[in-house]
Amino acid sequence: MLLLWDVFVRVMQLPPYLLPGPLLVLQTLIEEWPQLFPSMLITLQITVVAFIAATLSGLAIAILFTQSKWIERSFFPYAVILQTTPIVAIAPLIIIWLKNNTFAALVVCAWIVAFFPIVSNTTLGLKSADHNLRNLFQLYGASRWQTLWYLRLPSALPYFLGGLRISGGLALIGAVVAEFVAGTGGARSGLAYQILMSSYNLQIPRMFAALLLTTVLGVLIFVGLTLLSDFLLRHWHESVIKRED
Repeated sequence: MLLLWDVFVRVMQLPPYLLPGPLLVLQTLIEEWPQLFPSMLITLQITVVAFIAATLSGLAIAILFTQSKWIERSFFPYAVILQTTPIVAIAPLIIIWLKNNTFAALVVCAWIVAFFPIVSNTTLGLKSADHNLRNLFQLYGASRWQTLWYLRLPSALPYFLGGLRISGGLALIGAVVAEFVAGTGGARSGLAYQILMSSYNLQIPRMFAALLLTTVLGVLIFVGLTLLSDFLLRHWHESVIKRED
């Protein structure tokens, strides 16, 4: 694909301000590294904090949902509303509410995007424990929390890890979108600000370099969570055992 990209640019003789070639993007990335790398760290920091918050809150709320059908029916629609509301529409309002703490506002926006997959997947996993095993736990007089710890949570682990893989990328998307809306500059600017400024100044190779860093960051997050999932499921879950065979 990189070769086709380079050949297309050369054959069509496209100027760099329309579509730079991959070699020019790589050269720009090396030259602009002192400016782009700190911005990448800021975006990564927002993504990680939002992802951890989404993981902890999503897991806790999913456990709460499975303890009572009334709680789930009452509050699950609000989680759906958070998922279906465009973050671009509500991000300005969140930034206004938290105007004294831009970092917290960006984290909240990214958390909203990453929250729902963990809640929905984990709730489904907790409710998918084998019915016969639940009857066996009940027969032996296991408490609700013993059933949760020894049966429901292990059964929900593949679903939970699947939600993590989805939410990791969504947290990055939410962080970038929130940065676009906030338009924060200066020393605390993320990759989205670098992309905006590059596009405004028609520095398209620099914009592609920032996009490349964002893409690489998303791929690394997904690969890391996939490795974590394989590590936790490697000895017992069929999805990993069959793949290893």
